[in-house]
Amino acid sequence: MKVVVVESPSKAKTINKYLGPGYEVLASFGHIRDLPAKDGSVDPDADFKMLWEVDPQSQKRVNDIARALKGADTLILATDPDREGEAISWHVLEALNEKHALKSQKIERVVFNAITKQSVTEAMKHPRAIDGALVDAYLARRALDYLVGFTLSPVLWRKLPGARSAGRVQSVALRLVCDRELEIEKFIAREYWSIIAKLKTPRGDEFDARLTAVDGTKMQRLDIGTGTQAEDIKQALEGARFTVASVEAKPARRNPPPPFTTSTMQQEASRKLGFAPAIAMRLAQRLYEGVEIDGETTGLITYMRTDGIDMAPEAITDIRSMIGRNFGKQYVPGSPRTYQNKSKNAQEAHEAVRPTNPSRTPSEVAKYVDRDQARLYELIWNRAVASQMESAELERTTVDIVAKIGARTIDLRASGQVVKFDGFLTLYQEGQDEASEDDESKRLPAMSESEILAKQAIEAAQHFTEPPPRFSEAALVKRMEELGIGRPSTYASILQVLQDRTYVRIDKKRLIPEDKGRVVVGFLESFFQKYVEYDFTAALEEQLDRVSNNELNWKKVLQDFWIDFIGAVNDIKELRITQVLDALNELLGPHIFPARADGGDVRQCPTCGTGKLSLKVGRFGAFIGCSNYPECTYTRQMTPGSAGQQTTKVLGTDPATGLDVTLRGGRFGTYLQLGEQAKVEKRPKGSKGPKPPAPEKPKRASLPKGVQPDDVDLDKALALLSLPREVGLSPEDGEPILAGVGRFGPYVKHGKVYASLEDGDDVLTVGLNRAMHLIADKIANPKQGRRFGASAGKTLGDHPNEGGPIVVKNGRFGAYVSNNGINATLPSDKTPETITLDEAIVLLEARAAQVGNSPRGKKPAKKPAAPKAAKAKGKAKAKIEDDTPEIGDEASARPAVKTAAKPASARKKPAAKAKKPAAKAKKPARSPKVSAAE
Repeated sequence: MKVVVVESPSKAKTINKYLGPGYEVLASFGHIRDLPAKDGSVDPDADFKMLWEVDPQSQKRVNDIARALKGADTLILATDPDREGEAISWHVLEALNEKHALKSQKIERVVFNAITKQSVTEAMKHPRAIDGALVDAYLARRALDYLVGFTLSPVLWRKLPGARSAGRVQSVALRLVCDRELEIEKFIAREYWSIIAKLKTPRGDEFDARLTAVDGTKMQRLDIGTGTQAEDIKQALEGARFTVASVEAKPARRNPPPPFTTSTMQQEASRKLGFAPAIAMRLAQRLYEGVEIDGETTGLITYMRTDGIDMAPEAITDIRSMIGRNFGKQYVPGSPRTYQNKSKNAQEAHEAVRPTNPSRTPSEVAKYVDRDQARLYELIWNRAVASQMESAELERTTVDIVAKIGARTIDLRASGQVVKFDGFLTLYQEGQDEASEDDESKRLPAMSESEILAKQAIEAAQHFTEPPPRFSEAALVKRMEELGIGRPSTYASILQVLQDRTYVRIDKKRLIPEDKGRVVVGFLESFFQKYVEYDFTAALEEQLDRVSNNELNWKKVLQDFWIDFIGAVNDIKELRITQVLDALNELLGPHIFPARADGGDVRQCPTCGTGKLSLKVGRFGAFIGCSNYPECTYTRQMTPGSAGQQTTKVLGTDPATGLDVTLRGGRFGTYLQLGEQAKVEKRPKGSKGPKPPAPEKPKRASLPKGVQPDDVDLDKALALLSLPREVGLSPEDGEPILAGVGRFGPYVKHGKVYASLEDGDDVLTVGLNRAMHLIADKIANPKQGRRFGASAGKTLGDHPNEGGPIVVKNGRFGAYVSNNGINATLPSDKTPETITLDEAIVLLEARAAQVGNSPRGKKPAKKPAAPKAAKAKGKAKAKIEDDTPEIGDEASARPAVKTAAKPASARKKPAAKAKKPAAKAKKPARSPKVSAAE
C-alpha cells in the first residue's frame, strides 16, 4: 500500500480514481502547521529558531495520515508544484516524524502540473526528494513576514491609534497607490491645442490630417499652448493649397503575446472580464481541479500559480495541429514559438497556464462549468492557442501633405494601417489598461504624390493635459511585477488585504487610497523609509530567489535584514506621538491642508480663528482638529474634500430659525447641520474665575443608511434634522410612538422598546400601523433577527466545498453573506443586488481563515502577545498581517495570516473579588466630544 498526500479533498478523490487499488490518497487541507501568534515564534536570538503549531483540525489530518501509514510501505508527497507546495510536504513530513509515525516507509516527492490521468501517472514514475532549497526559501520568507508584521505593527498601534497593520510587501504595494494619488494631487494641468485638417481626395474620399510643422519648425503635441496661436494657424490653413508631398507604405508584423502567467492571467481577467484577482484565482482553481467529463474527473487547465511562459513540447504539438485543423495551415508558423520571460525574479520552474487538452474548445467546456468559469477558460484557451499562431501582417501607410499660403509652408501628416493577414488577431488581442490615442488603425484612401487635395474643414480643439490615472487592480499587479515586488501567487491576497484593512477602496474599478492608508504610508516613509522603498523590497525578493536556487544561506539573509530593522524600530520607540504627527503634517500637508480660495493660512481653525489645525489620532483613526481643544472642538475628516474643496454644502435656509442647513463630511461620514458652531473666545493668560460655559452645539443628524448625499435636498434635510418624530399615539396606552435614527440605524420606539426598521421602511414616512407591527414583533420575539432589522436574505447558491446555501442579508452593521455560521461583511463597492456567488465565496473563505474555520486558515492562539521588541502599552488591540499567504489548491484560501494580538496587560485574569470599585478611566488627552454625526 502507498499513501499519497495532496492538498485538497476534491483533488484527493480525483487522483484516487486515477491510481486505483494499492494507493490511498489523503488531503492535508493545505498547511497543517503555522507559526503561533505569540512572542518567540521566530527567535532572532536563537539563530532564528521557529516554533510551529498544529491546530486541532490539522491534527486530525495528521492522525489520519499516520493511521494510514501503519499498513503502508511508501509515503508519496504530491502537493502543489511550487514553493508553498514544497513547504506543505515538508511540514507533513516533519509532523509525522514528531509523532514517530514513520518507521521504514520510503519517502517520495512527486509533482504534476495538471490533474489529468496521464500527468499524474507519469509523475508517479519520476519521484524525487523534497527540495531543501525551496523549503529554505519558504522559511526565510515566512520568518521575514512574521518579524516585520509582529515587530512593526505594534509600533503603528502605539504611534498611530486606529492603524491596523504593516507588512513587508503589503506596505510597499500601498505606497504605490498612495504615490500615484500624490502625483495626481500635485499635477498642474497645461493647456494645449490640436489642429486637424479634414481633406478630400480627387475621388471624393475624406480623411483627417494632423499638423506636424509650421514654417519648417516641428510642432510637438504641447507646442500650441494658446487659442491665439491655434487661431493664427487655423486662419492660415483656411486659405492654403494642399498637395500630397509623399506616400510611404511599409509592411509590419505583430507577434502574439506569450501564454498566461499568474500575473498576466489576473491582468487580462480584470481588463476583459472584470474579475478581481482573487475571483480570477478562485475560478482558475476550479478549472485546475477539473470536472467530470465522460465519467472521469479531469483538470481543464494546468497549474495556475506560475511565472513560466513556456509550454510542454507535446502541448505545443497538439496546439499547432489543432490550429491547422480549425483555422487553416496558413495560421501555423513554420516552427514552434518559444518565449523568454522579461519579468524580474521570474522562476520558470513549470509551465505557463494553458488548457490541458487544446482540442477541448471553450464551447465544449461551457457545457460542464458555470458561466464565469467558462469565460475564464475561453480567455486561457484563446491566449494559449494564439501564442502558437502566425504573426499578423500589417501595412502602415504615412502620407505627408504640404499646405502653401503665399511664402508660408505648413506640414501635415495622415497615418493609417491595414491588416493584410490577421494571423493570431483572428483569435486574440491583448487588452490595455489605458485607452490609446493612436489613430493608425484607421484606413487611408488611395493617394499619389503631387495630388491636389480639397479642404473640407479646419478644426482647432482645446485640450488640457491630464494627470496619470489611478491604478486599476490589473495595472497595480502589472506594476508590482515590473518592479519585482512580491510573488505572482501573492498579488491577489495583497490587494484583498489592502481592501480588508480599509487602506484602499475601489471606485469605478480604480484603487483610491483612504486617509488611513495614507497616514500609514506617511509614517513608514518618515521613519522606516528604507523598508518601503521599491528597490529594497525587490532586492530582498531577489535574495529569496537566490536562496531557492541554493545560492544563498537563508539565515544569513535574515540576519542581515534583522540587524538594521530592529535598530530602526528601537530608534522610533522613544519618539512622542506629537513628533510623529508633526512629521506627518509636513509630509501630508498638500493633501490634508489644501490652499484656501482667499489665500489665507491653510492651517487656521475656521471655528475659533486663533487655533492651528493639525493631524490628530483617536480611537477611530486620524482626523484634523484644532490646537485650542478643549475650548474649541472643531474636527473634520483628514481629507477636506475632492480637489481641495471643503466638504460643506449649503442646502438652504431653515424657515423656522433662519439658520443655514448644510451637508458636511465628518470623521464618521456625511451628516447634516443646522447653523454654525459658535466661536470660542480664548481666555487671556493668567485670568482667574470660572470658565465661561461652552457654547451650545448646533443640531446635527446622520444620513440613514442607503441615503446618498446627492439625493438630499432642503426638505429632506429639515425632515431628518427634526427626528425623532412622533408617528402617532399607541392605541393600547396612549403613549407616543417615535421614529428616529440611532447608532444602529433607523428605528421606531414605544416606551423602552426599540424596533429596527426593515428594508423598504422609511424613517420619514413609516406609519402607525407598521410601527405597531414592528414593535409587537419585537416584544414577541426579542431575540429574533428582526431585532436588528435582519431579513431572510437572498440565496446566491450552494458553497462548492463546505456545502449549504450562501445567503446575502442586510444586518445590523450592513449587508453580509452567510454560510454554515460564517458571516462576511460586503465591501463598500458591493451590494446585495450586485454580489455574485464567486465573490461571496472569496469573502467567506477569507473570513473563515480569520476565525480558524477554514481548512486553509489557522486558528489564532488564545493568548497571543507582541514580541518583546515591540510590546504595546495599555490595552491596545489590533491584527497582525502576513504578506505571504498560505498556498494550496484553493486560490482564495491563501489568505494573509490574520491573528488578534493583545499585550500582556490585557491578558491578566480578573481578581476573584474587587475590594473597591474601579476608578473611572481618565479622559484621553485629545478626544473631543463629537456626535455620531461627525
